[in-house]
Amino acid sequence: MKLVIGADHAGFPLKEEVRGYLERLGHDITDVGAFNTEPSDYPDFAEEVGRTLMAGRAERGILICGSGVGVCVAANKMPGVRASMCHDSYSAHQGVEHDDMNVLVMGSRIIGPALAFDLVATYLNAHFQSQEERFVRRLNKVKAIEARYMAEAAKTTNS
Repeated sequence: MKLVIGADHAGFPLKEEVRGYLERLGHDITDVGAFNTEPSDYPDFAEEVGRTLMAGRAERGILICGSGVGVCVAANKMPGVRASMCHDSYSAHQGVEHDDMNVLVMGSRIIGPALAFDLVATYLNAHFQSQEERFVRRLNKVKAIEARYMAEAAKTTNS
C-alpha cells in the first residue's frame, strides 16, 4: 500500500520505528519528516501528510506527535482528511470500517512501539464497509458538512 507518514520532533523516534516496520511489511512509504528531534511544528507535518493524500500520492496516512492531539486537529482541517487518534486496536479498525478514516494518529508519549505496530497493522488491514448503507449515509453527511463549511470559509477568506 502507498502510505505517507509524518511526525514532529516529539514523534520522530516512534515514526522511525513505525516506518521501519512498514518497510519490512513491504509498503511504499513517503516520509514527510521530521527527520530529527530538533524542535519543529506539528502543523507543518500534518499539512504535508494531508497534501500527499489530497494529491493521490498515498492511499492512507500516519501521523505522530507527543500526544497525538495536535496533528489530529491540524490534519482534520484539510478537505478529505479523516484523521483519528487511536491508542487501542478497536478504534484503529472501527475508524476505517465505519468512518473511512484515512489517517491514523498516535501519541508517542502515550504508547510504545509494540502497541504502535499492532495499531498500524490493524488500521491497514481494515476496510471501509461500503456495502452497508448506514456507513455510506453517515460518511456522505460528514462530507457534506465539510463541503458546506469549506465553502463558507473560502467566502470569508476572500472577503
